[in-house]
Amino acid sequence: MTTAQAGIRPAADGPDLRPYLRLLSATQFAFNTGFYAVLPYLAAHLGDGLGMAGWLVGLVLGLRTFSQQGLFVVGGALTDRYGPRPVVLTGCVLRVAGFCWLAGADSTATVIGAVLLIGFAAALFSPAVESETARSAVAYEKRTGTPRAQVLAVFSAAGQAGAFLGPLLGSLLLLLGGGFRTACLAGAVVFVGVLAGHARLMPHRPRRVRAVTGTGGLRRTVADRPFLVLCLVFSTYLVSYNQLYLALPEEVERATGSQAALGGLFALSSLLVVVAQLPLTRWSARRIAPRAALVTGLTAVGAGFAAVPLTPAGPAGLLPAASLVVLLTLGQMLLVPAVRGLVPDLVEDHRLGLATGALSSVSGLAVLVGSAATGTLLDAPGPVLWTVLAAVPLAGAALALTLPGRERTPEPVTTVTD
Repeated sequence: MTTAQAGIRPAADGPDLRPYLRLLSATQFAFNTGFYAVLPYLAAHLGDGLGMAGWLVGLVLGLRTFSQQGLFVVGGALTDRYGPRPVVLTGCVLRVAGFCWLAGADSTATVIGAVLLIGFAAALFSPAVESETARSAVAYEKRTGTPRAQVLAVFSAAGQAGAFLGPLLGSLLLLLGGGFRTACLAGAVVFVGVLAGHARLMPHRPRRVRAVTGTGGLRRTVADRPFLVLCLVFSTYLVSYNQLYLALPEEVERATGSQAALGGLFALSSLLVVVAQLPLTRWSARRIAPRAALVTGLTAVGAGFAAVPLTPAGPAGLLPAASLVVLLTLGQMLLVPAVRGLVPDLVEDHRLGLATGALSSVSGLAVLVGSAATGTLLDAPGPVLWTVLAAVPLAGAALALTLPGRERTPEPVTTVTD
């Protein structure tokens, strides 16, 4: 039985999608605002506030990353099975509970429990919202002719705006004497608002009878060659992006004698996305194909690393580092909407949530391995380090050329109402 036979109208014939897309973008903004109001100050709280040893602080932060990035595939599979609404609402409830728990946690066990809960909440929330945004962007493209990359760029810019505003909110709370616990509670309040908005505005999606569950569905998704290629290509970008936290601090310290300028460089990156993401994507979506945007973006990232040893030191010695940040951010703005827009073309609609989660989980594993490998090069001579780092996204660009250039026709999906 097709969707039409089941009485479910295709999205392109349904109600106006614009308010729903605005809700999803506002969700991403609020999500990052609440998250980044807390995360940048977690390590200092654990070390200075609770007196944890450095290795234990690193373990706690690593567990948070694993419980989030590593379990994205779980959230994606649950989204395919039950629809985005219950998964998003559950993620919001768990995130509120996690932040409240972290605010009062004063022992190693309770801190670990709280950060695992916070990470798992994101593993539920993010794949559901991202896959729903991609699905709605495709429907909006079919209805209006607006390239899906433009819609996905709004989503990316909203997330970056939240990532920029969140630390400022956290800093303000700390300066006002509220302390880390107040920042946690403020983050919880933000997610209460997100929960209320979605409970009221997020539609009930029909349950998908053909949803693929279990390890068989994951194996089928990862064994899909074009999708696996996309995962590998995206992994080269994430390995490169992670150098903002690994190689960039080393370069800033080498150039200036401290890492004090890092905050300004991160702010520069976020502001570039907020200001330039939409016009850049509007231009690229109408002039170059998604695969070409992916190749161009990765080439720009590679050029950023290659520019570090070639750029003469400018004011305060930060010009090479700034050139890296600008080119890497430019590449990010080109390729991230393209990747998100390609996923619905490479997998069937009933596997979109699982594929969205798998994309993040596979890429997260690559970051773990790649960061360990590139970390061994930090003591190597500068040209060696930056040449190797430049080669990673350039290899991804070459691999991206093997992706199919035409869209796959969506298969009918049998649905029933809950």
